Amino acid sequence: MSSSRITRPTHAKSDQLASNVTAILISGPLLYTALGWFADRWLDTKPWLTLLGLLLGMALSMYLVWIRYGNPGNSPGDADSSAAPKTPEGNA
Repeated sequence: MSSSRITRPTHAKSDQLASNVTAILISGPLLYTALGWFADRWLDTKPWLTLLGLLLGMALSMYLVWIRYGNPGNSPGDADSSAAPKTPEGNA
């Protein structure tokens, strides 16, 4: 009996990426809106902290997606280490 590796289809990785991004974009605003709502009830400042929480949650979620998935081509592991730095001609 040989050990066989289970390989995922190529579209499974993109489906997982889409699911992760969707979860981040939904959960961030929900969490911060709820925190703003609770703070509004505690401080009696309705509706300002709820709106601030919604905006902050949306901004932080988009920032997290940008940082985590924004530029997949330039991740540190993908750098070409064999390329020598370019120097101007004539300088020794």
